[in-house]
Amino acid sequence: MSDKYLGESIGKLGFGFMRLPRIGNDFDYEAINKMVDAYLAAGFTYFDTAYVYQGSEEAMRETLVKRHPRDAYTIATKLPMFVLKEPADMLRTFEESLERLGTDYIDFYLLHGLDADQNVGAEKIGAWEFAKKMKAEGRVRHYGFSFHDTADKLDEMLTNHPDAEFVQLQINYLDWENDEIQSRLVYETARKHNIPIIIMEPLKGGLLASEDSPITKVFKKAAPEKSIASWAVRYAASLDGVITMLSGMTTMEQLQDNIETVKNLKPLSEMEMAVVKEAIEVLNDTPRVPCTSCKYCLENCPQNINIPQLFDVYNNYLIHNSTANSEFPFMMATQNHGKPSECIACRVCEAHCPQHIAIADHMSDMAKIYEA
Repeated sequence: MSDKYLGESIGKLGFGFMRLPRIGNDFDYEAINKMVDAYLAAGFTYFDTAYVYQGSEEAMRETLVKRHPRDAYTIATKLPMFVLKEPADMLRTFEESLERLGTDYIDFYLLHGLDADQNVGAEKIGAWEFAKKMKAEGRVRHYGFSFHDTADKLDEMLTNHPDAEFVQLQINYLDWENDEIQSRLVYETARKHNIPIIIMEPLKGGLLASEDSPITKVFKKAAPEKSIASWAVRYAASLDGVITMLSGMTTMEQLQDNIETVKNLKPLSEMEMAVVKEAIEVLNDTPRVPCTSCKYCLENCPQNINIPQLFDVYNNYLIHNSTANSEFPFMMATQNHGKPSECIACRVCEAHCPQHIAIADHMSDMAKIYEA
């Protein structure tokens, strides 16, 4: 199956339903409706969610499925490998996703978050065969997997499963040469196998989009009229073999900026790549925890610790070397959740972290800073 066929009506910007706008703890449906409509009006069609993104599949039903013809958009959702216990769980979660989404088929179905260890479980319960069966029954149009491991493991997986139609990879300029994420190496491996690619985390959870980032001065000096995010979007979306690039957008401004960038997509020039290299050096010299707020760590935390929110607080401390402007955010992050000192270092969260963060160690450090 060719790249052109898979991507011909999708467009290089995918709408990720992980970081939707909220009012308090509830989804802001009015804002989401407007963003969905604007995205479709711009000619894009790919909407991404997952079984484990709490409330996301239901939000997609309300804002997309109930409001637009089924042939006007493409839905991607995922089989949650890290929560499945036995073969019967696969059909149960698949049908639950269909019910939540209000549809009778999935366009792009992914085995979610595979690394070498997760794939052992996937093979054991027959997840690959299940995805193929759902496709044969017409309940899935295309199936593939999202991947978080090294290039050699991806090579092995693609060799063993040549029928997979696409792979979703974490690719951004900061992780391109990262020894653990290996964006460049996994990208090159996928290209070697001639398998179409969907890009996730092109903005690394917003780190490569924030106007408050230390890289802002670097990019604004080079091109004051361009957003910080547009550099990362152009870097990722311009790669060959890409079906689409996912962005978890929270505001209409973010959506419109991404639409403008992708609609007028131009690969970075040699001079612009030099600017990106300078930004990478600045980020690598800035202490931080590389959390992308994917929230995979929250599923099985026995202490109910809001890890991503605490890492936002901790990164603020690391950048400013002071708790002065993060004491209130710390209080809010722990108001209805466990404190860092309550972490029992079971490291269950770390097994699910795509960024390979030593979460328990950071919780111990935070406890010394904020709870001493």
